[in-house]
Amino acid sequence: MRNFSFIVAVLALFVSSPLLSAQEAPDVSDEVLLELYRGARVADVVDAMATVGYTGIGVMDPKIAPLWKDVKDMSHRFSGIAVTVRYGPTNRPMYPGADLTKPENYEVYREWRGYWYWRISNEPFQEFIKPGTVIVMDNRDDNDTGSTGSKNIMEWKEKGAVGLVTAGGVRDIDEIILQRNPVYTNYYERGRGERIGRNEVIDVQRPVVVGGALVHPGDMVVADSDGVVVVPRRVAVRVGQIAYQELVDDIEGRRALYERLGFEFDETVEIREEPEVFFRRLGLPADPNKP
Repeated sequence: MRNFSFIVAVLALFVSSPLLSAQEAPDVSDEVLLELYRGARVADVVDAMATVGYTGIGVMDPKIAPLWKDVKDMSHRFSGIAVTVRYGPTNRPMYPGADLTKPENYEVYREWRGYWYWRISNEPFQEFIKPGTVIVMDNRDDNDTGSTGSKNIMEWKEKGAVGLVTAGGVRDIDEIILQRNPVYTNYYERGRGERIGRNEVIDVQRPVVVGGALVHPGDMVVADSDGVVVVPRRVAVRVGQIAYQELVDDIEGRRALYERLGFEFDETVEIREEPEVFFRRLGLPADPNKP
């Protein structure tokens, strides 16, 4: 009986704790979140996640890494709001009754190819893309399929997408690097073949798992050379504020070291705005760690 009373007391303490109230923080607009996370670093976000009790949560496998890096302008980095899609191996026959070794059946192939791309393994998630979107693609075990390539990514970018995070299945890698389109993936799980006869769309705007991290539509995604971290929407405001404070503290420390070491200042030691001023401008609490 004494043990039961102790357990009840512990549960009551947890329910009334600031951690739970932080998880239930009110949502804000996508625009506010995008501004709050602009320039965010993965390291600061991971530390901020631990501050609100999410230690180790949302951090993708380090194999999910940028295809290319730009250490001058940092254009390989991004932060944005998740739009999710899941592809899986198909169980459909490709060309029913057609012997494609015969030239006269080439048109059968063309018709079936078009049908597959538009009806079976298409891109219905495109309607959800808007400025600040990160495409998060779960395409594990999809038969060495190039679920996306340089042309697709440019089309998504034209609609406002800032980057792609995927378990693999990327092809046209040389062109993607040349075009400087940010893609984070497991390079050793890249896909060579086209989608037809290999995979199909399973879900759109439903929870997916990439790199061991659960991603819901609307979650914040931050990516840089340290990898990828996903912030659940319910804690995104407070995590973003704490991460920004961490970033400013780091900048101040590194700037002082730059001065003492005689380093030329660069954009990584420039403070965009003082935290309190920045938060108030966004309509957020000046101190995220006070009730």
